[in-house]
Amino acid sequence: MDLGASSPEKQDKENLVGISSKHLGVCGWILFSLSVLLMIITFPVSIWMCLKIVKEYERAVVFRLGRIQADKAKGPGLILILPCIDVFVKVDLRTFTCNIPPQEILTRDSVTTQVDGVVYYRIYSAVSAVANVNNVHQATFLLAQTTLRNVLGTRTLSQILAGREEIAHSIQTLLDDATEVWGIQVARVEIKDVRIPVQLQRSMAAEAEATREARARVLAAEGELNASKSLKSASMVLAESPIALQLRYLQTLTTVATEKNSTIVFPLPMNILEGIGGVCNNNHKKNPNRA
Repeated sequence: MDLGASSPEKQDKENLVGISSKHLGVCGWILFSLSVLLMIITFPVSIWMCLKIVKEYERAVVFRLGRIQADKAKGPGLILILPCIDVFVKVDLRTFTCNIPPQEILTRDSVTTQVDGVVYYRIYSAVSAVANVNNVHQATFLLAQTTLRNVLGTRTLSQILAGREEIAHSIQTLLDDATEVWGIQVARVEIKDVRIPVQLQRSMAAEAEATREARARVLAAEGELNASKSLKSASMVLAESPIALQLRYLQTLTTVATEKNSTIVFPLPMNILEGIGGVCNNNHKKNPNRA
């Protein structure tokens, strides 16, 4: 019972990447022996065909009779490939750049916009990248496009414009979880540009301008209020001391004189003018009597 139940589980495990049987079988060993014999007979010519160089940033996945050899990738350095029975695939482990073209997206608040981005990813498991997916780069590119549309379709336009970093982090998490079985590690996701219709841009600009104008009016009103309070306090101080008012007149005259104006207007208090007028009337009355 236990053996029968464990056999399907064992078969499923063998179907997974990185777990394969190392037993070649009778036919496999025969072919292996013939391949080694062929390499020995054609030595030293065969050595140049069987030795392969794998660079530092590459790994070679070797298939021997259709099975992954040693359940892991080989390299870097020299690797030995047996003729006729071994096939190898080189995998680049450097970081790749996936440029997502502009995607037309309908946001949650029914606004049509175009968003493009860029995804940085690398292959950390060469065996999974070769055995689990047909074209790992094409699959990652299409998945990035779909994930970008799905995530941005659940956000409003204001959330997209204000929360690019948060959205990029969400897309990176979803991509990393989905591509883990492919041996892909998503390093970074960036949203490059958000394009909105011209008519909507004008509406947003008019709204922003109206908001700034209203704020400027509020600030100007607050400034007038503060200035009136200061003038009231100054008038109360000047009312207590008439001499202070005369000194203020002299300061104003000095300020005006420094500006090199041809006409100087010097204000005088009304009581002084009344006093001057009273003196003139008294002198006019006294002159006829003397005459």
